[in-house]
Amino acid sequence: MKNVKAVYFSGTGTTRETVCHIARKLAGQFSLPCTEVDFTLPSGRMSPLVFSPDDLVVLGTPVYAGRVPNVLLKFLQTMQGDGAIGVPVVLYGNRNFDDALVELRDLMEKAGMRTIAAAAFIGEHSFSRVLAAGRPDQADRVKMDEFSALVAGKLAESLLPDGGVADFHHPVSVEGTPFPYRGYYTPRDRHGTGIDIRKVKSLVNAKCTDCKVCADVCPMGSISRDDVREYTGICIKCGACIKKCPEGARYYVDEGYLYHQHELEAMYGERRAEPVFFLQA
Repeated sequence: MKNVKAVYFSGTGTTRETVCHIARKLAGQFSLPCTEVDFTLPSGRMSPLVFSPDDLVVLGTPVYAGRVPNVLLKFLQTMQGDGAIGVPVVLYGNRNFDDALVELRDLMEKAGMRTIAAAAFIGEHSFSRVLAAGRPDQADRVKMDEFSALVAGKLAESLLPDGGVADFHHPVSVEGTPFPYRGYYTPRDRHGTGIDIRKVKSLVNAKCTDCKVCADVCPMGSISRDDVREYTGICIKCGACIKKCPEGARYYVDEGYLYHQHELEAMYGERRAEPVFFLQA
C-alpha cells in the first residue's frame, strides 16, 4: 500500500468533505500521500477510474432515491480496480441510505477492488436547507475520525512484510438488500400516488447576474453558458446550481417537487440520523 486516493462525486460538496477527511486521516496514519480524484463534472468522467494494487481507495457518492445515482452507473462500471483496497462511502440526506452502500460496494468489488470497510454518513439534503442542515458538522467529523481509526487498525492487522495487504475472502458485509436491489425510492402524495419529478428543472429569477456559476458546477453539463435559463440536458436535482448560486437566483416551482421536499422535511427534519460503519470480520 503506497497511495491513498479520495475519489468522489459531490454536487454540493458534502460527499467531497467526508471522503477527503477520511482519506487524509488514513494517509496520515500510514504516512502516505493522499490524492483527490473528482468525477463530479463531465470532464472528470472522460476516462475510466483506474487503480493499482498499491492504492487504498476511499470512494464516495451521494444517495439518490436510495441508490447510487443511476446516471453514474455506466461510468462506475468501467472502473479498473486491479486489486486496490476499497472503502465505499455514501452520503444521504437524513432519510435513509437504503441499498446505495451495498450497490457501491458491489460496483467496487466487480471492478476488482477488495473492500475492507464501508460507511454511510449524513450530509445536508440536496433538496433542502432544513434536512440535516449544516451537516457534516463537527460531531460528524469526530465520527469520520473514529471510522478512519477503525479502518487503519484493520489495515494494520492485514499488512504484509512487503507492504501489501493480505487477501480477503469476501466483500465487507453492509446493510442493504443484495442484488437484485430494491427499486428506487418513489415520492408519493398523501393518496399514495407516485410523484414523478424526473423532468423537473430549476428556474432563474431576476437576482441572476449571469455569473455562470450554475453552468460551471452542473454535474451533467446541462446548463447553457450562453443562457443559464436554458438546459441542454437532464437535471438530476443534485442541488449544485441552487446551493452554489451566490445570489440565490435559482429555485423550483413544480408542485410535485415542492410537495416532496416539504414532506421529507416534515417527516425527517427533526431527527438526527447517525453515521454507521462496517468492517471486515
